Amino acid sequence: MTLYPPKPESVRAPEHLSHEEIRKSLEELDGKIKILQGRAHATTADSNHTYHEHIAALERKRSLIAEKLNASANDSNQSTWTDIKNGIDGLADDIKKIWQ
Repeated sequence: MTLYPPKPESVRAPEHLSHEEIRKSLEELDGKIKILQGRAHATTADSNHTYHEHIAALERKRSLIAEKLNASANDSNQSTWTDIKNGIDGLADDIKKIWQ
């Protein structure tokens, strides 16, 4: 059952997003948060609105997605260094074969 507005503790980040999809998702969430903050400021103090709860949930989702972006970048950096190391090892083997 979907609750509206979403509660911060019940939001999840989407799985299996590419690096570019993660960036796009973060931009969309930033836009939604900005709109909701504007609406929250425009409403009267006594009105019964849930903008703040919705904003908190979107900010939580944004932080989860940002963590994925950071993890994705770290994995990419590790992969790059592994590729460089393998390339150097291969070059060293080729040089050894030339001298034998």
